[in-house]
Amino acid sequence: MAQFHMIAGAPTPVAPFSHAVEADGWVFITGQMPTWPDDDSRPLPEGVEAQTRRVMDNLILVLGGIGLDLSHVLQARVYLTDFKGDYPAMNAAYASYFPGNRRPARTCVGVTGLARDALVEIDLVARRPG
Repeated sequence: MAQFHMIAGAPTPVAPFSHAVEADGWVFITGQMPTWPDDDSRPLPEGVEAQTRRVMDNLILVLGGIGLDLSHVLQARVYLTDFKGDYPAMNAAYASYFPGNRRPARTCVGVTGLARDALVEIDLVARRPG
């Protein structure tokens, strides 16, 4: 049976979806935007580095809401609206969240647009221990 998680204190979803869905120990974390969990109407952070940090912090909130953290993450997908221009800065901010010997598998793609005119969105796949 799948469990559909909505996390108190996590950012308001920008569309009709759950923050995470869990089945057989696998946890699929919906792509997070660089929105503020305490005020959805607040402007997005300036620049891709600040937006990447906000997205990662939002992902940490969702993971924490189901008793997990970044050490449980096995795979990430990153979506960038300006791949060539923003890839290096996004990469540096993203890398700071994971130890060098424990980085998830990752795909990064350029897209034509994201909700709220964000520069970056990241989703995750995690595995619950045991």
